[in-house]
Amino acid sequence: MVETVASVPLAVNESLTIQKRRIQNGEHTTRLSLVTGTHGDELEGQYLAYMVGSFLDAHIGQLDGIVDIYPALNPMGIDSITRGIPMFDLDMNRVFPGTERGTMVEVICSSIVDDLSGSDMCIDVHSSNIFLKEIPQVRISVPTAKTLVPYAKMLNIDFVWIHDAATVLESTLAHTLNSRGTKTLVVEMGVGMRITKEYCQQLFDGVLNLMKEMGMWKGETSPVREPIISEGHKVGFVNSDAAGIFVPCAGFGDTVKQGDHIGDVVDPLTSKVVEKVLAVCDGMIFTLREYPVVYGGSLLARILQPGGGEES
Repeated sequence: MVETVASVPLAVNESLTIQKRRIQNGEHTTRLSLVTGTHGDELEGQYLAYMVGSFLDAHIGQLDGIVDIYPALNPMGIDSITRGIPMFDLDMNRVFPGTERGTMVEVICSSIVDDLSGSDMCIDVHSSNIFLKEIPQVRISVPTAKTLVPYAKMLNIDFVWIHDAATVLESTLAHTLNSRGTKTLVVEMGVGMRITKEYCQQLFDGVLNLMKEMGMWKGETSPVREPIISEGHKVGFVNSDAAGIFVPCAGFGDTVKQGDHIGDVVDPLTSKVVEKVLAVCDGMIFTLREYPVVYGGSLLARILQPGGGEES
């Protein structure tokens, strides 16, 4: 069943409409909400929404609960391949919780929060931007870690990043819902404007496993991997010192040592290597530059250090 979450009029007899699809079966009312499309250039969640919905359609008898799928919180952004909301140059994930008496975007955000509130679990799926590729991970703020880490471990992701950037998080959907008692996990995976099918399959298996643990799914599930938890670890940031084309020689997810050669920044005009990029610490590369054009200060990689390392 398709329902309208929010709708506001636009020019030329059009409207901005946010929709969800509710899939329900059985006697229980345990509710899982799958949210994606907050940023218009993040498409991994679109395919995951399709995978989950089509699978439940084909195996509806194994569902005992409610799954709400919100495939596009920012439909105009998706239509125009724009990260933010077109015309407003606004990041939707910096407007929550919104208000009923505010601007168009604030009203939409308020309606979304009201509709999601009360879910037993919300999974907020994001991709990286067009510049960086991320391994499947859950990002959790320090205050919510004790509650959310056990659920994150069920999602078949590679990495749980516990971070303390609270000043930014206060205006996000996840922070808003968690502060109101709706447990929300933020997933980041893949790269902007692309679909990485193997990552979507990985998270799909995790969603079913989480549903099984919540008592919503009576069918079979696949084994899930044990993620690395960042608690007690630090993250090293590798930034470029020169402008040019970044050519990595280390692989995504590789374990490296401090000083290891992980790539080069080359100058196509002079045909010279203008920077030999070295690992700033020991650890695992969990973010790697995807878009090759870089300038001084561009982020090239993130490295998860072993427990007890010093942040670079």
